[in-house]
This record gives sequence, C-alpha cells and structure tokens, in this order.
Amino acid sequence: MISTLRRGLLVLLAALPLMANAVAAPSAHELVQDTTNRLLADLAANREKYKQDPQDFYAALNSIVGPVVDAEGISKSIMTVKYSRKATPEQMKTFEENFKKGLFQFYGNALLEYNNQGITVDPAKDESGERTSVGMTVKGSNGAVYPVSYTLEKVGGEWKLRNVIINGINIGKLFRDQFADAMQRNGNDLDKTINGWAGEVAKAKETAEQSTEKQTQ
Repeated sequence: MISTLRRGLLVLLAALPLMANAVAAPSAHELVQDTTNRLLADLAANREKYKQDPQDFYAALNSIVGPVVDAEGISKSIMTVKYSRKATPEQMKTFEENFKKGLFQFYGNALLEYNNQGITVDPAKDESGERTSVGMTVKGSNGAVYPVSYTLEKVGGEWKLRNVIINGINIGKLFRDQFADAMQRNGNDLDKTINGWAGEVAKAKETAEQSTEKQTQ
C-alpha cells in the first residue's frame, strides 16, 4: 500500500509542471491584450530612443511580439505548398527570420508615430476550437478608427498569431500575392526571393497604405 501511494505521489509530482503550464497558458484574448499592453508600455518608455535607432525597436518587437507569432506556419502559408515543398529546411529557416524582420518593419514606423490615441481590444469570443479571432479598434492620429482582426491558432497547446486583417486588408493574402509575384519576376529563384523579401515587404506596405488612403477618402 505504501509503495502504491508513493508511486501515485511521484506521478502527481511529475504531472504538476504540466498542470501548471496548462493553467498558465493564456487565452487568445488575454494573449492579444497582454502583448498589446507590454508593447505600448515599452514604446511609451523608449519612443525617442527607438526613433533614433529603429533597429532597437525591431529588436524589442521581436522580443515582445516574436514569441506569440507562428512564424513557421505563416512562412509556409506565404510561400504556399507550391514553393514551400521545394524549399530546404535552411531556406525555410532563413525565410522565417526574414519574414519576422519584414513584419516588424511593416508595423514599426507606424507604431513609432502612434501616440496613444486609443486602442481597444474587443470582448473575447468563443475559444473552444483550434482557431479563433480577436478584434481590436485603433484610433489614428487623424481621428479615423481602424478595425483590426487577429487570427490565432493553437500550436502545441498555445495560441499563436497566424494572420492580421487591418481595415479590411488581409496581410497574409497580401504577403502571399507579393511572394508569388516576386517568384515570377525572379524566374522562380527561391533564394533570390527569400533574400530580397525586405524589398517585397516595402512594396506590400506601400500597397496597404494606398488601399487605406482610398478607403478613408
């Protein structure tokens, strides 16, 4: 009996870290709210420094936002099966890193200009499945209000960001179209497209800004 109780106790002790992780894992809504709060607090404290050295800001974005982004899943989605199945593990890893850098540059400049005009995270939605969305409204410096929707999926039991729709512009689709277009222009040279992704993000950013300007006119 004692040995049985001892074994049971050992099993319980071994399971405690897993139970703690399960309890500690935030909901999708909590993840978006917490990440937003941490990002804005960091930005408020370091805005002037980041304006002088944007690379520091991109590093901060990587530290705060990077862990909640499913970079691997999004990278494969941007490439689509047509190209990702031909990519080597090294090429995929390089693209993941370039994707994250491009994503942070995509948002970086706009965030530096943001001066706490107002961000509101919508009430939580049903999170019983493997995929959900979290809405947000952002008030711009011109007084316009922009809806934002984050798509999240469960990866390894934790919610991770898979896509963003800003004012009706699907960023995932925008990047996919940009990647396919770049592959055509580069003669299906995967390395050239991966290594030139920063320039493609700049084009995507310009396209998104033009679409937003048209919608607000």
